[in-house]
Amino acid sequence: MGREMAEWFASGRIVDVIVSLVALEALLLVGVRLRFGRGPRPAALLSNLASGAALMLAVRAALTGADWPVVAAWLLAALFAHLTEMMIRFR
Repeated sequence: MGREMAEWFASGRIVDVIVSLVALEALLLVGVRLRFGRGPRPAALLSNLASGAALMLAVRAALTGADWPVVAAWLLAALFAHLTEMMIRFR
């Protein structure tokens, strides 16, 4: 089992699973908001989840040996998503 888990990390597949779960979470929470009118506002929610997903993709890039500009680009995307969320929440 340890070797299989090491392969999941080395290949970045673990991050793929986590990002897929984040996408599922987004669909579920937006669906709850549309159906029941409760829960976080979609813009704030999606920018928050985008920030986390971009951080996870930066980790994936680093795990798989991507060049530093790829990792930096994902980190920059996370920053922009986070700043967007902050602007939405502080309005």
